[in-house]
Amino acid sequence: MTVKVNESCIGCGACESICDAVFSVDGIAQVEESAVADNMDCVKEAADACPVSAIEIE
Repeated sequence: MTVKVNESCIGCGACESICDAVFSVDGIAQVEESAVADNMDCVKEAADACPVSAIEIE
């Protein structure tokens, strides 16, 4: 499974506050790919909480 943050990210930090093992925000959100598989529940929660739907799960 792949997680990407698209260009609509506004850097609000919601994803990081929900799933800091995977997301970090420094201007825009960054994804720690190596942590995705072990944290899919919070990744999905973060994607649902993103106000601009910038998190893409493939």
